[in-house]
Amino acid sequence: MDTVKVKRESKKKIKVDFERAPLKERLKQKFLSANFLYKVVFVIFRTVLLIGITFIILYPYIKKILSSIMSISDVKDATVILITKNPTIDQYWFVLSENNYIQAFLTTFLVSLSVALIQTLVCALVAYGLAKFKFKGNSIVFAFVILTLMVPQEALKNSMDAFFRQITMFETTLNPISFILKPLQDWFGMFENGYGFSDSLIPLYVLSIFGLGFKNGLFIFMLRQFFKGVPDELEESAFVDGSSTLRTFFSIIIPISIPMLITVFIFAFSWQWTDDFYTSIFLARENSAFVFMKHIAATPESIAAMLKNETQNISSAYSAMVLGTASILIALPLIVAYVFLQRRIVEGVERSGIVG
Repeated sequence: MDTVKVKRESKKKIKVDFERAPLKERLKQKFLSANFLYKVVFVIFRTVLLIGITFIILYPYIKKILSSIMSISDVKDATVILITKNPTIDQYWFVLSENNYIQAFLTTFLVSLSVALIQTLVCALVAYGLAKFKFKGNSIVFAFVILTLMVPQEALKNSMDAFFRQITMFETTLNPISFILKPLQDWFGMFENGYGFSDSLIPLYVLSIFGLGFKNGLFIFMLRQFFKGVPDELEESAFVDGSSTLRTFFSIIIPISIPMLITVFIFAFSWQWTDDFYTSIFLARENSAFVFMKHIAATPESIAAMLKNETQNISSAYSAMVLGTASILIALPLIVAYVFLQRRIVEGVERSGIVG
């Protein structure tokens, strides 16, 4: 105790002596010390490093955005590298007007919304069962869930295509109801001869219903970790009051899981929005009813005609800019959604228990 008292008194004395010293001496001791110089060098190094890393990460996005407002004259001008001299929105206009952006937006939105809702509900049910019910084979089932995260999707491509292609409905000639259900025929493609359930949206929904959709293993894992943290007393109280398992799940578990479910829904919606893997398998044929966001990433006819008389380098460079503009329009709805829902996403990931 005496030692601590002496140290405190010594610090106070040093502080008093420092305050009584002349201004010149105080500035010299404060700004010319080795400790101060070390702090200055460290702050400068850290700032430069962070600015450099940030620039490296953001540069591709900055370049793509600035390239989207360039005109073809900027491509021909060798002095234009990043900043345009003749800004224009022609690229946006051509993509919006000629590449069926509105139809692609509506189709992708409806499919992504329905698939995401199904995946969120199914994954929540599976995760709840794995987290709260102790049955034989629980760990084996969960191991298969994790296995779906490890197996590359490309390895299953041919198998999934063959499986859904061999599941056939009725032949068109033998199916008079197909004339009554023409909208379903156009939308789902379920009555096409020889193609089974492929070249339709049915495989997307079948995979989602059975918990085998894109990244469903990750969703089940996240929700299982969250449900394991829910106190068992809540369910026991509900069971004592005569509540069934499903009623307990929907009336008690679901309401307290809203942030986590919103996070899973956003992930499912976003991945389905930008999906190119499953749609390229099950919707391989051209069909005017299936215009997704990926289909707008093409050079509009007006621009293609305009570039016919240009050199190969200029044509390739400007076409790449147009594709970059299309990718901006594809990602724009997701960026807007993230701005408004980022708190929900962070909250849901934190509650999932997969971060420290």
